[in-house]
Amino acid sequence: MFRKIFKKDNEKEIGNKNILVTSLLIHAAKIDDNYTNIEKEIIKKALINLNLTTSNEVEKLLIEAEKKEKESNQIIEFTKEIKKNSIEFRLKIVEILWKIVYSDAVSNNYESNLIRRVCGLLYVPDRDSGLIKLKVKNSIK
Repeated sequence: MFRKIFKKDNEKEIGNKNILVTSLLIHAAKIDDNYTNIEKEIIKKALINLNLTTSNEVEKLLIEAEKKEKESNQIIEFTKEIKKNSIEFRLKIVEILWKIVYSDAVSNNYESNLIRRVCGLLYVPDRDSGLIKLKVKNSIK
């Protein structure tokens, strides 16, 4: 009986984490007021590669996260679960954020500022973010 209760709580916690991660990615895609299909595809691929969802469930997660992102007004809510993960996971999130930003080959001040704030909240050093930014920027040339 107790296993069922704890299992449901654990599944709910994992689902909530996945929604928060996805909401952060969507927020980054929307910050320039141009949420494109290219950005959606980057997010979908990233969610599958991070093992946060399956290809069958990715659309459902995206819909839930879009709703969550629209209702929220703070990135702190999105980052609080992410920062509990390993530095490797957090660096992957930063890389995905830069891929979203450079999906249109341009980084504006709002996008750069968002990533700087997210890195601070995730305890990702500026140097690491800068290296990731260069890697992503060079890969699109």
